[in-house]
Order: sequence, then C-alpha cells, then structure tokens
Amino acid sequence: MQSILDPKWLFFIKVAEQGSLTRAAEALDVPQSMLSRHINQLETLCGYRLFRRTGRGVVLTEFGEQLFPRLQALIAEADSITDAIRTTGGMPTGEVKVGMLPSTVPMFAAKLFGLVRERFPRVKLHLSDGSSSQLEEQLREGRVDMALLLREGPVSDVGESVLVQTTLQLVGPRADPLLQQGTIALAELEGLPLVVPSHPHPLRARLDTLAEARGLKLNFEVEADSIRLQHEISAAGGGYAITSGLFELRNDPRLASARIVKPELLRSVVLSTTIRRPHTLATREVQRLIVQAVPTFFKPEH
Repeated sequence: MQSILDPKWLFFIKVAEQGSLTRAAEALDVPQSMLSRHINQLETLCGYRLFRRTGRGVVLTEFGEQLFPRLQALIAEADSITDAIRTTGGMPTGEVKVGMLPSTVPMFAAKLFGLVRERFPRVKLHLSDGSSSQLEEQLREGRVDMALLLREGPVSDVGESVLVQTTLQLVGPRADPLLQQGTIALAELEGLPLVVPSHPHPLRARLDTLAEARGLKLNFEVEADSIRLQHEISAAGGGYAITSGLFELRNDPRLASARIVKPELLRSVVLSTTIRRPHTLATREVQRLIVQAVPTFFKPEH
C-alpha cells in the first residue's frame, strides 16, 4: 500500500531533502524528467515557485520553506495511518530508516539486515551511513527513524539507549614499546604525535577539554576523519590514533593498542530516535531488536 498522500508531494519532500533533482530522482528511482514535470505541476497548482536553482542544485524558495515542515508533518501522519491499516493483523509492516556511522557498518549492517529480514519479512529496512553531525541532522529533520551514534563520556540524554560501552585506546605500530603494557596513562600522551579527527568531531572536542583541564600539551600531528585512515597512518609510523575497543585491531597484524587510564575514558554506542516521525509498530520492533541484538555484535578489545 502506498502513501495516502498525492505522490507529487512526496517528490517535493525528497527534492527538498536532497537539494538536487538528479539525486532525488536516483533516490526515488524515477526518471528526472518525470520528477521535474511533477514539481512544475505543483508550482502551477500553488501559483508560486517552490525551488530556486543554484550552482549546486536547488534550494527552497521562501514559499517552499513555509510548506516544507507542514508537509513533513502531514506525510508523517499519513504514514502513521497507512501503518495502522497495514498492521491491523499485528504484523510489523512498512519502511524503517536506520542511520549509522561508517565505522560501525562492517560489524552491524549485514547482521541487522539479516535479523530484520528473518523476523519481520514485511518490514523494508533502509540503511544509510554518515558522520555524527550528518546523522544528528537527519534525526532532527526526521529523515531517519533512528541512528547508532557514538557518545564520548557519560550519556545524559534520556531519549537514548546505551547499547555498548567501551574505553578509548592508544593505537600504534605492533612493536611500539609504549603499547606493550596494555595500559597507558593519559598524561603519557603529552608530546606524542597524535592522529585525531578534525573539529567538530566529539572526540576532538573531548581531547581539547581534557588537555585544558589537566594542563596537558597534546600534539595533534595529523587530522584524519575515519578510523581506517587513522589506523593506516598509525601503522605507517605517522602517529598514534585514539580509538575504541569496538573496532577490531587483531585482524591487522601491524597494529597494537593500550587502554588509556588515569582516567579511563569511556565511549558509548547509543541508539537515538527521532521525534519528527511517528513511532510505528515496525519502528518499535526494529528498535527493540537493535537494543537486544547490537550488544552481541560488538567485540571490545578489553
């Protein structure tokens, strides 16, 4: 069963989200010419332009910006009604959108897809990945139902479920003597060439705060925004990465790690849900499945 709203408005929402007719057509799997025709029909119906072209794609006009949140709410309500019709028999049905960080994809995506397909065959799982800031934005705008995020330090948001907790570790070449004891004090990181993500990554902000509070001079030698890049640079002797035990190192014979202590630095994987989309039976069941299953997916080093 399709949405009870006119599909043309769904096309409008997708173009607004993607900022490009080309990307929206690809996401919807429809010809761009058809998408353009529907947008033109909507503009004729409204008597106003909905989009303005830019060098990078399209942006909403002032009128389009007024319509966008109201249509999002209408579509969410329509989806909720459609879901209620579908699930009268108690079977979770419909689309569930889950976002995740690229670093969690290898250990999470395929397993989640398999579990959902096995337990809820009428649920269409839509998976996507992105940076922390991108996923946070998608949650705020209701573009995903839920997302797996990393949280540095204690988790205070009551709307988030903590799935796994681990500790931060210093990562470097396998034979490095600093890493042979298995632990290293935070103060010993002073002066070491560190490979860290750039701002506004939460880990970078946390390291800045720790350094200032403890009077440490941390040397951020290299900026790299993915776990894979950080590990590659560390393996080549370009500096020490700071990552968590969630990300397997034992499969890379070039690397070793030591848990950072004094203080121990906690990191959590949390499941955060949007407040901009209705919580359907399908989203509730997938959320429950993630909370139950994800802790078994991860294999901390320590």
